[in-house]
Amino acid sequence: MNKEKIENTLKEISKNFEKLSISKSGQIYEVANQLIYSLKKNRKIIFLGNGGSAADAQHLAAELVGRYKKDRKALAGIAITTDTSTITAISNDTSFDYIFSRQLEAIGNQGDVILAISTSGNSQNIIEAILKAREMGITSVGLTGESGGEMGKICDYNICVPSNRTDRIQEMHIAVGQILCEIIEDSLC
Repeated sequence: MNKEKIENTLKEISKNFEKLSISKSGQIYEVANQLIYSLKKNRKIIFLGNGGSAADAQHLAAELVGRYKKDRKALAGIAITTDTSTITAISNDTSFDYIFSRQLEAIGNQGDVILAISTSGNSQNIIEAILKAREMGITSVGLTGESGGEMGKICDYNICVPSNRTDRIQEMHIAVGQILCEIIEDSLC
């Protein structure tokens, strides 16, 4: 990669964030308020995703439980992407499609929120979790790419970031997640 390629890549990233700012700021604020409402009611935010999105889910849950910018009491966030024994048992005994919905059935409560992260919006295990959330009275928030995929049709809220390229989508997902954490922390602490 040469200097020109690096400059062009950074310009592309900047343009994506400009589009995100113009088109999704209001929706991000609305989602933040839903998350704050649930936390104020002593409910929890349950994060999930596959691959790089699983890492983002863990990162964002850690921001709530640990700290974002302020020393404060812990906030109820959990990533259901981390328990390899549970994930492999469910995969082996039933199907990989149910690794999240089964965990949600065990630990989810009405009034909780799931924050489901998927670049395509079509991951079957995430779709099953959203359907389980609906059945249980749990609000669903999706972070997807531009098309929204199937998640765009079934989530209570779905923030479709303006790109169809996986790496560009992931860059915006973590930025949106960090913004949500900051708004939550500023509001509750």
